[in-house]
Formats: sequence, structure tokens, C-alpha cells
Amino acid sequence: MIQTVSLAELNAAGPTRFVSVLGGIFEHSPWVAERAFAHRPFALVQDLHTAMAEVVRNADEATQLALIRAHPELAGKAAVRGELTEESTREQSGAGLNQCSAEEFQLLQKLNADYNEKFGFPFVIAVRGHDRHSIIQHFSRRLSSDRATEMRECLEQIIKIGGFRLADLVTQ
Repeated sequence: MIQTVSLAELNAAGPTRFVSVLGGIFEHSPWVAERAFAHRPFALVQDLHTAMAEVVRNADEATQLALIRAHPELAGKAAVRGELTEESTREQSGAGLNQCSAEEFQLLQKLNADYNEKFGFPFVIAVRGHDRHSIIQHFSRRLSSDRATEMRECLEQIIKIGGFRLADLVTQ
């Protein structure tokens, strides 16, 4: 069960509390919350998400790449070892990735390896609203993209994931 927090509480919070609450919105990247703190107060949860999205979009390429690389592979080794964050575990399970057949799991392992080899970072998709079949379809299609396009797509997917996580965590 996710412990929610009000937007009013976040607006009144100091930087330590603000980051402790929002530091996991963007996978292993509390710097997004740290930088968004300066944009308080937020009238709406959507305004907070917009500020965090702008922090991500305005970060330098090396920082953006580190953000992408902070995300786990879908149905990857971290999932098998039980090392995903609580948020990632919930999201991947919600998309049925924990129910893959042996063939689907093997295909995802190959897609993960091919994607990482081609682009140098993991495939990222906001899995909410997808099932394992649509994820595999997107995965296969995106393998034909170029690196710059995929980097932008991963960042936009990460921003979308952040929006879902904020909506689950922060009440108006």
C-alpha cells in the first residue's frame, strides 16, 4: 500500500523532506526532486510533474543517460533476483511480466540484450496500460530506431512513469 502525501504538505516541506518523499519518482534519481524543489509552490500535482519533467529534459546528456540506465530491464536479471524497487516490481507485475511463459521470458531476454547492445542503455516503456504482448511488440518496433530517437523516447517514457508514480503518491 502506497502512503500518500498531500501537495500542500510537499509545498510546505523543507528540501530534505521533499526529496525523501519524491526521490523515488524517477528511478534511483533523487536529483530530479532536488532540482524541482526550487519551483515550489505547486498549484496542482500536474504542475509538480511538469516541473520534474522539465528538470529531466533540461539535464545534460550524461545525466539523462544515467537516468535511463538507472531503469531495470523488463523481466530482466534484477527482477529475477528480486532486486527491483517497490515501484518497478508493482509496475512490471501489473503488466504481467512476472507471468511470462518460458518462450516469452527468453524473447524478452534476447530483446533486452539486442537493445542494450545497439543503444547502450535499457529499453524503457511506461508499462501501465500494457500487457506483456504489447510490450514485446513495442520493444521489437523500437529496435529499428536510431539512438537519438530512442534516447528521447526513453526520457519521455520515464517522464510518463513519473507522472503515474506522482498520481499514486501525491493527493491534491
